[in-house]
Amino acid sequence: MTARRWAAVALIPLLAACTPQGVLNSLDRASGARGTERAAEAVAFGDHGQALDIWRPAERGNGLRPVVVFVYGGGWAMGRREEYGFAGRAFASRGYITVVPDYRKPLFEDFMTDGAQAVAWTRANIARYGGDPDRIALAGHSAGAHISALLALDPRWLAGAGAPTGTVKAVVGLAGPYDFLPFTSPRADVAMGHVADKQTTQPITYARADAPPMLLATGSADTVVKPRNSVALGRALEGLGAPVTVREYPGMSHEGIVMALSRPFGGKGPVLDDAAGFLNGVFSGEQHPVTD
Repeated sequence: MTARRWAAVALIPLLAACTPQGVLNSLDRASGARGTERAAEAVAFGDHGQALDIWRPAERGNGLRPVVVFVYGGGWAMGRREEYGFAGRAFASRGYITVVPDYRKPLFEDFMTDGAQAVAWTRANIARYGGDPDRIALAGHSAGAHISALLALDPRWLAGAGAPTGTVKAVVGLAGPYDFLPFTSPRADVAMGHVADKQTTQPITYARADAPPMLLATGSADTVVKPRNSVALGRALEGLGAPVTVREYPGMSHEGIVMALSRPFGGKGPVLDDAAGFLNGVFSGEQHPVTD
């Protein structure tokens, strides 16, 4: 490897830390590990060189722990798993084995396939890291919430990756786009404009009575992904009798809702408390309403 290439490789961690998410991750890491650890880094999965990181509580418990697969956002065009350690630590601090996968961008078929393969890998392998393959939830922010919701609602994707029906037991969607036709965002058009039947890109198309329980969280001040997305999907699911909770955080922005997972910005709102309470309720079989 040439000296110039070595220098470029050495700059990768620095460049990642200079993104807003990278800075947030660095601030969260500097504020303390929350009793968590990264159990594995850059684990290969899927058919296209994808990789994932795994976070877990540092204290070993008896038995297998429930699992969260966290899908980051970035307009289907940006983002790296290395920037989202704060999300991995957040859910791990609440007792969850947390998987943070990368995915190819920006085309719909690629990121949906990669998301499904990450879930299938988790189902097949997570017990080695202390996770329960029968208690897997998806969580995601923005584009990641869109991917998570579609994986849970449209059975084609997980089936194509070889994951058994019913693998996903719950979904936490943070500021997700679920009902956004016609496309008005250039990023959405690049990612999905080529799909012949554009309704198939919309989670709301697949709302069904037997959907896994969903927490759809949004901020009233979100101008990037309007709260109406969460409201519309929530109404569709509720109208079919599916278990769903829609939570709107007053004054919270699109970025603020994911920042609230981190230690430095947890005071923005009880996003982590609500997500963990919701998931605990799903996995315990009890009702745990989110904060009013």
